[in-house]
Parts: sequence; C-alpha cells; structure tokens
Amino acid sequence: MSKIDELIAELCPDGVEHRQLGSCVLANIGGGTPSRSVERYWRGDIPWASVGDINASGITMGHPRQSISEEGLASSSSKIIPTGWVVVAVKIAPGAMRVVSAPFAINQDIRGLQLSPILDPHFLTYYFKTISIISNGTIVQGITSKRLESVQVPVPPLEVQREIVSILDKFTQLEAELEAELEARRSQYEHTRDQLLDFSGDLGSHPLCELIAEFCPEGVARIQIGGAVKKLRTGLNPRQNFNLNSPDATGYYVTVRELGGFEIRITEKTDKVSSDALEVIQKRSELQVGDVLFSGTGTIGRTALVSAAPLDWNIKEGVYALTPNAQVLDSRYFIYLLSSFNIRLHILSKSSGSTVGSIPFSELVKIEIPIPPLQVQREIVSILDKLDALVNDLTFGLPAEITARRKQYEYYRNKLLTFKELEAA
Repeated sequence: MSKIDELIAELCPDGVEHRQLGSCVLANIGGGTPSRSVERYWRGDIPWASVGDINASGITMGHPRQSISEEGLASSSSKIIPTGWVVVAVKIAPGAMRVVSAPFAINQDIRGLQLSPILDPHFLTYYFKTISIISNGTIVQGITSKRLESVQVPVPPLEVQREIVSILDKFTQLEAELEAELEARRSQYEHTRDQLLDFSGDLGSHPLCELIAEFCPEGVARIQIGGAVKKLRTGLNPRQNFNLNSPDATGYYVTVRELGGFEIRITEKTDKVSSDALEVIQKRSELQVGDVLFSGTGTIGRTALVSAAPLDWNIKEGVYALTPNAQVLDSRYFIYLLSSFNIRLHILSKSSGSTVGSIPFSELVKIEIPIPPLQVQREIVSILDKLDALVNDLTFGLPAEITARRKQYEYYRNKLLTFKELEAA
C-alpha cells in the first residue's frame, strides 16, 4: 500500500468532500490593462502578466514578459496579486492556472484567487489540468467569474493534498530536467550542423579536413542554387482551380504547416482536396522522389523531402519544389544546408514583404551554397542524421523518453486526483 493509500484509508476512508471552488476562495480579484498608447505606463518596475505568461507545463509562475509603471497600474483596474495566490485565465485559455511565486499585476483576461487554508494552491493547479472548462465565445473563449467559482473540486485533507503535490512535483521536475537536456543537445546539434556546413574559413581546421583534403584539395566550390538544381517550380492555390475540403476530398493539401524538416507531417488540421485536384496540382508541381520542398512564402525556409511518390498529397503555391542535380547535390545535404544559419540568413536577406514575407524564384536561385564532392556531402549527412535523430525523432532518444515520461505523469496525475466522493449525510 502506498503512502497516499494509507493517508486516504486513515483520513478519508468514506470518500472525499467535493465543493464548489467559490466556497474555498477568500478573495477573487480581476485585472485590467493600462492604455498601450501611453508610453510612460510601460517598462516600469511592476511585472505585468497576460494569459501567455501562464505556462501550463510548470508549477510556479515565471517572469512575466512585460512590466508597467506605478502610474500605469493606477490608470488601470489591475491589482497586484500576492505570492501564494493562484492566477487563472478566464479568457483565451480558460482554466489555465498557476501559483504566484512573486507578486505581479494581471490583465483583464486573468483573475487572482486567494484560497482558504483547506485547499493547497499547488494541488488545485494540478487538479485543474485534469478537467475541461466549458467556455463561451466563438472567436475568444471565456468564462465568467461566477462560472469559475461553480467548478466542483475535491477537497481531501491537507496531508493528502500535499503528498499528491510532492509526487507530481517530482514528475514535473524530471520532465523539466529532460527538456533542459534536450534543449542543450539541440543547441549542440545546431552548432555542429553549422560548423560542418561552413567552408568559408581555414579548411585545414574543418571537422572533416582529412576527407576534404582527399576529395577537394583545392577547396570547396560555391555554386548558385540555380546551377545545382534541375528544376524549380511550385504548387497551386485553389482560386478557380479546385475547392478545399470538398465532399469527395480524400487527398491532402500540403502547406508550410506540414513541412517537417525531412518529412511531410499530416495532421487533423491538414486541408483535403479531391483526386482530380491532385492531378491538376501535379501538372504544375511535377513532384518526384528526391525533390526538396521549401517554403518560399509565409514562414520562409521550412523544408521537407519527397521520399516517395506523392499519390495522396500535393503542395500549395508558395511551397517550392526543387529537384537537385543528383550528380553534384545530395537532397538531404541540401536540406541541411537550407536549415543552416549562414544560408538561412542569406535567404532571409533576399526576402521581401511586410505582412507575408516571400523570396521569389529569381532571388532564391542566386543564393550561393557550398558544394563539396558527394563523398563529403554524404559523410556530413551521416553525421547530422544521427544527431538529428537524437534531438528530433519522437520514437528515439530523449524525445521518446520525454513523451513516455509525460504520458506516465498524466496517467498518475489523473489517477491521484480522482477520488471517491463523500456521500452527503
């Protein structure tokens, strides 16, 4: 029998009382926002939080991203929420909740709650992660303060609450440590990628200097993209050509959102098109195995590799399809190049547009890229593929471990926070 089971058997053997949240709240304070047009109201000494600052993955409030002045606070209806209270979103992400670790002011989308001594604030935040708040609104979701306070919450004895918090804190801390390690490895991976793909300095100090000395003793050639690819084209937008999500749509319409580095990532949000539409798009995109996809508009620079014939999907206009000349340019090496710091910087410098950025074909083909012999390219790809799997493959390494730990945490969290309800006397 676990310690939790022992405590429940000792302190609440007949069940746990459930109450409306309002009966456990001593104070309920709303927020407000100073005028953004008055510059002196902002960048003061008082931290000021919005819903975006309520990070659902942690157990304490971090540092809000903005701050206001004393004058800004006085001009609004916002109040400073003390340490130990909880803040809960009532708009945008209703029910997202955090414990306040240092005082700050809140905007109108948040409420601050002072809990009575019978309810541990960390216990409450964990419990709120297990429930769905029914909200109103089509564009901006929201709940009223009255609706919030009507939410039923279990109120076991404090000893039980604190033991549950202790267990879940350990899960949360472990996940945070794994996330930090993964972030460190990603930084290391990006550094290694950029180092391997930078041939601008002394090649004698390059990580693959021996291989370079053997296959390109005179140095690494730089060629414009237009001279290293056979074809460059794009997909098609609906307009008068076809409809998205029509009744007969069974294929997928790939946009920048679905470009996942080396793969196409289809989700429930991916739009669909009919088989006839796929044929129409294919006539323009002419996709073939080995093509590199590149987002030339919107979020510039996302990539994917066409690794199999696209029988049930095709691309929108603005997603470029580039066919590398296989005699000089490896497709995976090309994708790594397009993701590297120096090349991305060069691409972005050639883009235009204020609202929706884009880089036209005419500018993309002028970008110079280093093209060592294929033997060197393939060795670089081999090294980077292994590192990429360690930091990005959800079925391998740290990403897989984090996913497993998160599922384990959610299982135990839901199990620990489910109680037999005490029957009314």
